[in-house]
Amino acid sequence: MLLSFIFFLLVFMTVGLLSARVRKNNRSDYYLAGFTVKPWLVGLSAMATNLSGYMFIGLIGFTYVTGLSSIWLMFGWIVGDFIVSFFIHKPLREATESHHQFSYAGVLANYWSGQNYYYVQKIAALLLIFLLMSYASAQMLAGSKALLALINWPLEAGVIVSAIMIALYCWAGGIRASVWTDAAQALVMVIAMALMLWIGIDNQGGVSNTIQNWKSMDGYLNWFPNDTVFPGVPGALLFAVGWLFGGISIIGQPHIMIRFMMLDNIHHFTKARVWYYSWYAIFYLMATGVGMLARLIMPEQGSFDAELALPLIASELLPSVFAGVVLAGLFAATMSTADSLVLSCSSAITQDLKDRGIQSMNYIKGTTIIVTIVAMLFALSGSESVFDVVMFSWSGLGSCFAPLLLIYALGKRPDQLTIITMMISGLAIVVIWRELLGWNVYLYEAMPGIIGGIFVYYAMTWLKGLIKHVQESVA
Repeated sequence: MLLSFIFFLLVFMTVGLLSARVRKNNRSDYYLAGFTVKPWLVGLSAMATNLSGYMFIGLIGFTYVTGLSSIWLMFGWIVGDFIVSFFIHKPLREATESHHQFSYAGVLANYWSGQNYYYVQKIAALLLIFLLMSYASAQMLAGSKALLALINWPLEAGVIVSAIMIALYCWAGGIRASVWTDAAQALVMVIAMALMLWIGIDNQGGVSNTIQNWKSMDGYLNWFPNDTVFPGVPGALLFAVGWLFGGISIIGQPHIMIRFMMLDNIHHFTKARVWYYSWYAIFYLMATGVGMLARLIMPEQGSFDAELALPLIASELLPSVFAGVVLAGLFAATMSTADSLVLSCSSAITQDLKDRGIQSMNYIKGTTIIVTIVAMLFALSGSESVFDVVMFSWSGLGSCFAPLLLIYALGKRPDQLTIITMMISGLAIVVIWRELLGWNVYLYEAMPGIIGGIFVYYAMTWLKGLIKHVQESVA
């Protein structure tokens, strides 16, 4: 198992380092691959970056506990993502190249709006750094939990190995290395999940027996959870729509949107979407099935950590070499997201916090290494659920930036104060909804966060209009 795992790690490392052979030593290449990434590579990279260790660890654990009703996460995530892709991806790509920006916050704050919003860029960068750092640490922790379960490595060892690999190939090739390794990691991720799905169904005696075994578990095949905010159909619909906003939140994730911002040609978005959504849907469906199978193979016992369900059943059912493949797929998923988060965080520091951005490649690469080390330290000190950290980071990013992008897509051009208020309000709603009230168990917090941010825009627009009307009346 260990040899199989190490083999794939070496493959990923080699792919990432090879990207240095075609790199150009400038900011555009380091953060955007010089706008040369082909549609198939954009699609695979975005898929791998999106799914992450959350899928192998967090989602499997959530599905293990909740059963079939977890499928609404998949439906909402994919449909919401698909809808907003038609309004946001192409304009964001055009603005990135035409105005020579190298960061997500830079595009939003400086040129999409037609203004140079100095404070928007700085505040957006600070929010990004905070949320991306916690997100990256969760990815490192996810891979480490799998190593602990399968080969009894201490958590610290997995975090450190992940950090070293990310630092090496991000230093060598920047975002291009991340994208290239994403393609290799996506392949291993899909193989690993398909292998677990096939073995799990075989373990239960086939598809028919598997379904019967699920039916024997009280409420496990219910389409909706029993603890929705409202009883019956209204509560069920609200639960499903809440996860739709989880998908809409994709446009607030800089580490994923940067993939579409580096596409080689704005006319290739349809091809990129085909690659992205087809692999996305296939993988998510398999992961949901594996999570439910895990409950049959390894019934809940005592203090069992549901987030370790996948690695544990892999070690129980598979020959060691194939268990190593599953472990490699899981670890690949964590790294494919963690490296992207690190690079997005690095760009926020070097291109957004610093006026006119830093051009020195040594400084830029050094910042990437420092960000990786800090994320590693956060992971070493953290013990929270991977699912909870990822859900909070995702909804926080989505609620900060998705309302602004949606308002832009409607042709509106809010002023600087309005944008800052929208961003802070969206995040504040997420924190209150999830951390203070605990209502996230009934309705995913991205929904009130995004709606709240949009409401702030219209409320401030109305208030400014009222003030102007009063002033004119007095005059």
